[in-house]
Formats: sequence, C-alpha cells, structure tokens
Amino acid sequence: MSKLYLVPTPIGNLEDITLRAIRVLKEVDFILAEDTRTSGKLLKHFEINTPMQSHHMHNEHRTVENIVRRIKNGETFALISDAGTPAISDPGFLLTRACVQEGVEVDCLPGATAFVPALVNSGFPNDKFVFEGFLPPKKGRQTRFKTLAEETRTIIFYESPHKLLKTLANFMEYFGEERLVSVSREITKMHEETIRGTAKEVLEYYTNKPPKGEIVIVVQGKA
Repeated sequence: MSKLYLVPTPIGNLEDITLRAIRVLKEVDFILAEDTRTSGKLLKHFEINTPMQSHHMHNEHRTVENIVRRIKNGETFALISDAGTPAISDPGFLLTRACVQEGVEVDCLPGATAFVPALVNSGFPNDKFVFEGFLPPKKGRQTRFKTLAEETRTIIFYESPHKLLKTLANFMEYFGEERLVSVSREITKMHEETIRGTAKEVLEYYTNKPPKGEIVIVVQGKA
C-alpha cells in the first residue's frame, strides 16, 4: 500500500540506524532527502540504491502537492533529513500535514533524535519537559526568554556553536547565573561531551574552550 515513511537517520554514529530503517529505504520507490549529497554517503554505506530527490526548506512549499498526488497514485516515499528524525527542527511537517489532510497513510519509524539522549544525560527531571528547538535569531528572542523564565519544566534548546556563548549569557540574564545547565555536544560522535553546571560556570568553560559541532542545551526549570 502506498504511504509516506518518516525515517530517522543517524546523528553521528552510523550504527544508530535501525534494521527496519534500512529495509524501508531499500523498498520504497523514492527517497526524499534534505541534502542528496549528504544522504548519498549514507545510502552508499548501506548499499541502498533507491532513487533520491531533493526535499528541503527552500523547495518543500512547491513540492508537497505533487508528492502527495504521486503517493495517492500508488508510489511509496520515504522522507529523511541530514541527521535525526524528520520534522524535528528539519523539513517534514508540511508534507506530513498535507498527507494527513489528504488521507494518505503516514508511518514514522522510531530512531535517532539528538534531544532525547541530551535530556536523559542531563540528570534533570525528564517526566515533563519543553522542547524549544532553535531560538529566534533576533526578533522575538527577548520575549521568548521572558516567557521561559517562569517555566518550571526542563527546557531543551538546539544551538549552533557560534551562538552558544550569547545564549548562555542570555540564560544568566533572564534565568539567573545559578540556573543549572547541561550542554551536550557532538552526540554519538568521536568528540562527544556533556558539560554540566550553573549557567555562569558553563559560560566560563566555553569562553575558554570555543565549542564546535552540533549542540543541545538542557536547562533546569525554575524551582
């Protein structure tokens, strides 16, 4: 039966892909990839020869309607992002919503997502949490921090290396310099690390050791 599969891919270590994900990627008619060059390396490694086509934030508004039509006509697609689970701070939401609205079956496979190991590894309460993804670059950033300052649940952010120091300084300003923070960097990769401490301590650490790689920040909620 034709459907859309949402297939998580490794965020670093290639061993983190599932056997089911490999099978699905081999069986579908087409793979929608955020970056065909990046995904091409993954597919080659696992000897997956399924045709790919580009599906990313710059073209997804134009391609969704055609993809849904093709699925309804009998083709099966798998959507993958460069790393992790599609639609989590990556393309995927628009296509998933369109399929749901058109009665097309969607099957999301379980798999790698960066914020889950970062949350569990932080040592902060994880029975209730808020996933914020990437913060607004400028407009709305101050308003967001003021709102989150009163949040009692654990808060999770994605951040780029060149913005980490600014964000940690924002934590000190809006949450207080003693608020506990856990920064996980390069999860599943060779130079993986997690630095825990107060916002002030973690800022001092990364001021002296400029960060590199993909970053997840976990912040303890307000007491």
